[in-house]
Amino acid sequence: MKDWWQATFPQGRQSLIITDANGYPVQIAYGEKGTGKPLFLFHGIGSWSYNWRNSIKLLSQYFRVICFDAKGYGFSEKPLSRREQSGHQLIESERIIRALCDEPAVLVAESLGALTALALAQEHPQMIARLVVVNVPIFPQRLPHWGMWLLSQMPLEIIQTIDSLRLAHLFAPLVREIMAVERRRVLFDPSMLTQEDVYWITYPFIEFPGTLTKVAEELQIATREIEHLQVNKPNLISKIQNNLYAIKCPTLILWGEQDSWFPAKDGEKLYQLLPNAKLKILPNCSHDASSDACEVINTAILEFLKDTNFF
Repeated sequence: MKDWWQATFPQGRQSLIITDANGYPVQIAYGEKGTGKPLFLFHGIGSWSYNWRNSIKLLSQYFRVICFDAKGYGFSEKPLSRREQSGHQLIESERIIRALCDEPAVLVAESLGALTALALAQEHPQMIARLVVVNVPIFPQRLPHWGMWLLSQMPLEIIQTIDSLRLAHLFAPLVREIMAVERRRVLFDPSMLTQEDVYWITYPFIEFPGTLTKVAEELQIATREIEHLQVNKPNLISKIQNNLYAIKCPTLILWGEQDSWFPAKDGEKLYQLLPNAKLKILPNCSHDASSDACEVINTAILEFLKDTNFF
């Protein structure tokens, strides 16, 4: 099967080195296409740049589109010898953006990536020209999927052993089938998930030891954050919630009407708390909106950027 990076980006998969939140150098995989003002695409938890496969070609006709895999995800480095802390994505995403562009950028982000994007807009407003967030877990009650909960409860040492033995590679057909079934559950139209999609969505888990461990670690951090949120202990989520008023840049909120992970009413609540926001509820769309409603999302992004005089 043809390499997705090579097929999608003129220079294929590129890499850069940043200093991560722990102070160590880490390699980040990214691709870019198009020219003009920079537009970054942020993926969600357990995903990677491939999730934006249906948006890159169109958006790159107007902007310099940059996709990157967050540390621990996709084709980026997965440092297993050190543990992550809450908020490391915020620090590392800021460093990636600074390394790749020197002007205010558009951030288009989904799910956990959108939570990071909101924090970036609060902490570094000078870096963000426009913001688009999709199905963002800003008011979470719990981890939305049983598999996430299971990974969040398992000792990381056990998961790391599974990774090191490459059991996902050994049982690749089964892994692909299980993940395909679960991925279709977050699509309004499950039939749109192709075999090629399944191959690439699962590729990092099967081919790169450490992927499952790093995802599990992120889920454990998320579990702690939600638990602290519920009992009013210091946590990053409440900090972001309490500072939404500080996001002054034009913001577009996109939300799947049938999102079973985070309900559309959360989008309406977020809209009320952001001072310069627009809200668009996406019919016939579940949580995986970048796949489910790619044409509607692409159109909405372009209309929003045009209406706010970005191009």
